[in-house]
Amino acid sequence: MSTAMALSEEQMQKLGEDVVDVLRTIYDPEIPVDIYELGLVYDVNVSEEGDVHVLMTLTSPNCPVAESLPVEVEEKVKTIDIVTTAEVEITFDPPWTKDMMSEEARLELGMF
Repeated sequence: MSTAMALSEEQMQKLGEDVVDVLRTIYDPEIPVDIYELGLVYDVNVSEEGDVHVLMTLTSPNCPVAESLPVEVEEKVKTIDIVTTAEVEITFDPPWTKDMMSEEARLELGMF
């Protein structure tokens, strides 16, 4: 994509949805649920230039994939054609709790 061409609102919306679709293919290795449904993704920002910023957390600061998971997220988001850059920011504020999981994730884990 040419850097001179800005994305329309519709294209930015579609890119945001595509990013979420990609995030739903990435699983926490300890819990058989994707990181989006687990509630690990706090925010996805898409710019007119096709830059993507993902704000996410981990189930704990001592998570065994603390080093590799953000890299995996970044690499998979970069596979979307119109993404120019992808950045993943890890935060522990607010800390992740099981309450952040989607209803679908809780059902899958038998937590009802």
